[in-house]
Amino acid sequence: MGKLFGTDGIRGIANTYPMDVETAAAVGKAIVHFFSESSDGSGKHVLIGQDTRSSGDMLAQAVAAGACAAGADVWMLGVLPTPGVAHLARTAHAMAAIIISASHNPYEDNGIKVFNADGYKLSDDAESAIEALIIEAGKIPKAGSRDIGRVKMVSDAKDRYLAFLQKASKLKSLSHLSLILDCANGATSQVAPELFGQLRTHALATFCSPNGFNINDQCGSQYPKKLAQAVVSQKADAGLAFDGDGDRLIAVDETGHILTGDQIMAICAKDMLEKDLLKDNVVVSTVMSNMGLGLALNKLGITLHMTQVGDRNVMEKMRREGAVLGGEDSGHLIFRDVHTTGDGLVAAIKLLEAMCSSGKPLSELSRVMTVFPQELINVDVKMKPEIESIPEIMQAIAAIEKSLDGRGRVLVRYSGTQNKCRIMVEGPTPELTHASCVQLADAVRRVIGV
Repeated sequence: MGKLFGTDGIRGIANTYPMDVETAAAVGKAIVHFFSESSDGSGKHVLIGQDTRSSGDMLAQAVAAGACAAGADVWMLGVLPTPGVAHLARTAHAMAAIIISASHNPYEDNGIKVFNADGYKLSDDAESAIEALIIEAGKIPKAGSRDIGRVKMVSDAKDRYLAFLQKASKLKSLSHLSLILDCANGATSQVAPELFGQLRTHALATFCSPNGFNINDQCGSQYPKKLAQAVVSQKADAGLAFDGDGDRLIAVDETGHILTGDQIMAICAKDMLEKDLLKDNVVVSTVMSNMGLGLALNKLGITLHMTQVGDRNVMEKMRREGAVLGGEDSGHLIFRDVHTTGDGLVAAIKLLEAMCSSGKPLSELSRVMTVFPQELINVDVKMKPEIESIPEIMQAIAAIEKSLDGRGRVLVRYSGTQNKCRIMVEGPTPELTHASCVQLADAVRRVIGV
């Protein structure tokens, strides 16, 4: 049995290990036992939310059954964005909160993410302890007949999350803005249109008709090209694309240009700096961030701290450095003075606040950062040995770094949620960057490719 927890929870193909009913029930039992035994749990109930995947009902019910068998009550939140589940973990005084979602992955995948009673993702130590309990789930004591947990449906979970988002916004009306939303046929399909309706925005919502199989299907933050086309054809001021579970944001400016998470972060950092809201003038991002982000922030007098991939790692670094803004180029953006995790809708609100405060179009705001040419190729792999232990790949990396001659960088890492190796190259020109990335991807395929 391999390691269950990856970069962001447990993931796999639905109805196969570890995303099967048996393991999901064991996860429910293990989570209740862990938090019952630790000082982290403040309540006697567990929250469970899900995105719109067809397998979500099966897995949510299985986790709930395991939690009840261990003696905890379960509050079922239904379809709700991941950050909405994290918010309710804090405000509903839960023992823990669980979201059944594989984020931006295709519908056939699913996953389990866990938040503690404070709405934070778990530490490595907590995940390791829970993983050990899952493996030994048969040894976890079962609740007595009178102590078996009960399940109840929470009918106002979406409304509670919407109220939180309204409170997080300093915007009373956006009636002067025209927006197009791409909800990825996912968990924001109801919440996002309602939120921007409450803000009186002229918002056209697209890809918000989930059927269990179309989540992230050529839409959402991973596939923003259709959104860009719609923004231009509709002459909108901006486009906002979320991923399947609503914790990512990718934006499109009025010219149809797609902005990365790094660019959004740079815009928000400048806005917060000008409003004296950027505590200690620090921002946190990951090793996957574009070189241009660090240069842009440096010109503004802002210190950039780097960490490993994963918004959980970003949050941990933010807490250590006292930062209130951090995120990933993929669109995970954390506003720590507002929330305990990445939230695509909060990020959208903060981006729109920057637009309104400046009175400038998004295309002009994005000039705060010059994006270095960057190429990212994902290679399917059959195994994940340490990159440093593979001479052919290390030789290819060294050759490319020599050709870049300090004018770019190379990053090779495994996905924490899929059997993929991610090859990222930044360089001085698109041509050299592309050629270098393809060369390195071919080397990876030869050695460990499927």
